[in-house]
Amino acid sequence: RYTDYGENPFISAAEDPLSTFGIDADGASYANMRGYLNKGYRIPAEAVRIEEFINYFNFDYPDPTVENVSLHSETAVCPWNEEHFLLRIGMKGKDLVEGRPPANFVFLIDVSGSMDSEDKIDVLKSGFKRLAEQLTEQDRVSIVTYAGQVDVLLQSVSGSETRKIKDAIDKLRAGGSTAGGAAMQMAYDIALENFIEGGNNRIVMGTDGDFNVGVSSTDALIEMVQDHREQGIYLTICGVGHGNLNESMMEQVANKGDGNYEYIDNGDQIYKVFVQEYDKFFTVAKDAKIQVTFDPGTVDSYRLIGYENRVLEDSEFEDDTTDAGEIGATQTITAMYQVIPVENTNGRFGSMEFRYKKPGEEESRLMTLSLDNSRKPFEQASENMRFAASVTGFGLLLKNSNYKGNLSFNIVRQWGDNARTFDPYGFREEYIKLIDKMKKLD
Repeated sequence: RYTDYGENPFISAAEDPLSTFGIDADGASYANMRGYLNKGYRIPAEAVRIEEFINYFNFDYPDPTVENVSLHSETAVCPWNEEHFLLRIGMKGKDLVEGRPPANFVFLIDVSGSMDSEDKIDVLKSGFKRLAEQLTEQDRVSIVTYAGQVDVLLQSVSGSETRKIKDAIDKLRAGGSTAGGAAMQMAYDIALENFIEGGNNRIVMGTDGDFNVGVSSTDALIEMVQDHREQGIYLTICGVGHGNLNESMMEQVANKGDGNYEYIDNGDQIYKVFVQEYDKFFTVAKDAKIQVTFDPGTVDSYRLIGYENRVLEDSEFEDDTTDAGEIGATQTITAMYQVIPVENTNGRFGSMEFRYKKPGEEESRLMTLSLDNSRKPFEQASENMRFAASVTGFGLLLKNSNYKGNLSFNIVRQWGDNARTFDPYGFREEYIKLIDKMKKLD
């Protein structure tokens, strides 16, 4: 089950120069797409969230120096409509140079009947054991399982008790109905009981989202996680499987629960989420949101690509009670705009403001950035821009977007293949192979 958020339209800069949205650090939509392609299926257009395609990847952005987040921008000719420009905004969370804070994890694992398959319960068991291997003596772990009823499989133990944690995970068996809402409440209660002041208090939930007992509606679950996020407990949801996957619910609940949503389709994705990018579990910026002010003197109109379900009212930018996105340590975030310039102008497109809260703080910090004015030809753009444009174009094609211009799978493959110098984990190389699989289905 997916929610179709449509596509952001072009907006006149003269009529509405402000563009405001909360950042999205998820990469689930991309991994979900890969799962479809690897099974030889087409991905549903409504399952494509382009911002999550882009943010699946690492980008070579500068490290923060003073604040917890660095900002930069770049403009270049839009390669699928050369009368337009692309504006890329890049952010990166700071490294944990002072060491990781202690973690208080509650593993919340769905063991209902719908989870009884290799691509669900077995994948989750492997993933949670991977996560257990990253923990130290300063960390705490509890395990809650749920089917027709909720059980505490493991009371809170030290993260150094790796064997005990893994033995508990190995006992997981799937069967029964799905009391997901009651299980989530139990997980929050346990997280509070073992709360570590100044630590990373987080529920890591693994499920296909097929809740059918007790609290099960998306709105009710959102209300529950919103009530608890103020207590400093984060939520990460790991979705698995296809068929009865309630992806819409999981993505929305994670968004509202000061957390993130990942889709786990294979062992490589387990390694990515729980090992290679483990530091993303440690939030360095809460309620991160962007407000771009476009200059009507240089910009005729603009379109934010993706982030359709993250758009905010302009007045919410300065409202510190507004929920927005979270950025993890070392995590890179990218946003793309397509800009139609005013003819015969060459000035800046505008400026950007960025607000975020440091963990434990309730008042946001303001950062500002003048947007890049280079307007370079696409061929001379940075590798970051060229690869982001490739992934953006791939998403537009999969959505059969009204804004795809003259895009083709061959051309986005070329752009991506020529922008792989920075590829620390081989994700970009795999991306090229996925395009080739898509071309065979096309």
